[in-house]
Amino acid sequence: MKYIDNIQQVADLQPEYLGFIFYEKSKRNFEGIIPELPNSIKKTGVFVNEMPEIVVSMIEEYRLAAIQLHGDESVEYIIALKAMLAERKVLFIEENKLQRKKKNKQYVAAEDIEIIKVFGIKDSFDFDVLLPYVPVVDYFLFDTKGKERGGNGTTFDWTVLKKYPFDTPFFLSGGIGIEELAEVKELRSSVLPIYAVDVNSKFESTPGVKKIELLKKFKSSLTVNS
Repeated sequence: MKYIDNIQQVADLQPEYLGFIFYEKSKRNFEGIIPELPNSIKKTGVFVNEMPEIVVSMIEEYRLAAIQLHGDESVEYIIALKAMLAERKVLFIEENKLQRKKKNKQYVAAEDIEIIKVFGIKDSFDFDVLLPYVPVVDYFLFDTKGKERGGNGTTFDWTVLKKYPFDTPFFLSGGIGIEELAEVKELRSSVLPIYAVDVNSKFESTPGVKKIELLKKFKSSLTVNS
């Protein structure tokens, strides 16, 4: 998401997550103000090989509930990031105890920040590379491997996912549009632990601007008999 009016329109459709890209090289890079959103919507920051300190500062500034790591972030990186978040949480809780006025209190997320690690897939994938990440992430996200760090508008060979060996739930992503609806519903009815369906470029009129009616149609069709 990128523009206030469009953010509010999409929020009215009550998605579980709304993504905001904090990556300067992206044509969807977000630098604006996020309007007040329902608590049911998890504001998600998308980062690419960003310094952990900056990720933490963006989580605090925008009150993010989840982060999507779209780069080459290692297991050690995630462990260090989680430790930093835990330390900040303890610090803010202690500081808030000393603040009498509500307006002076620091933001502390009610729940731990969800961590979603992204991996690009094309025609094949070695799922063994995921094993070290299993204990440190909440979800994986499988996207189409391409020139861009996401938003390429093409799907990968979803039959590859039949070999997924873990219980860790994942987001299905990569060029998903109305045309893929039947395939998505079929895949969701399988035993795979698909937690969410991530849509983006095929629902845009321009980068960062979503087509509301098309999203509405997709969302309502996806939930029927699912």
